Amino acid sequence: MLEVEVKFRGADRAATVAALLEMGAQLAEDRTDADLYFRAPDRDLKATDEAFRLRRIGANSVLTYKGPRRDTETKTRTEIEVPLAPGAETAADAEKLFAALGYTPVTTVRKKRRVYRLTRDGFDCEACFDTVEGVGEFVELEIVAEEADYERAKASVLALAAELGLTQQEPRSYLRMVLQAQGAEA
Repeated sequence: MLEVEVKFRGADRAATVAALLEMGAQLAEDRTDADLYFRAPDRDLKATDEAFRLRRIGANSVLTYKGPRRDTETKTRTEIEVPLAPGAETAADAEKLFAALGYTPVTTVRKKRRVYRLTRDGFDCEACFDTVEGVGEFVELEIVAEEADYERAKASVLALAAELGLTQQEPRSYLRMVLQAQGAEA
């Protein structure tokens, strides 16, 4: 599957939420994410524009691989997610497994996320209001689509951003911004 996403700074959250509700969006969840990113032993994921992480949301964990970006207008990339069994022990065992295979932790990106869901142009769309520890507040718009629907999903997410008046696009990943804020190599 492809994750077709755009991220923005400087949004008027109240006005954006009001506009989303007018469009029929529903509040889906409030959550806290802790994303532990790994460095691979066999290649430079930064150089190949890939990412590998263990995301923890409460007792639930999911492994995520993100492939290189496809274009400069959006942050479209292949995304593969594998849910793990619930529980802190499972997440800890996954970390040990990766360490045994030579993967090393880079950093953890922590964020509070409020998710709204709506249907646009036949796609399930998420509007996420994120507060990322150490870097600020953002709005992400995302559609997960099949390869054949890439151009249509891209047009839909960009049109939604325009309708919501979102203009300060942020091309960097949260990982890059957190590392830059920490003074570490991004």
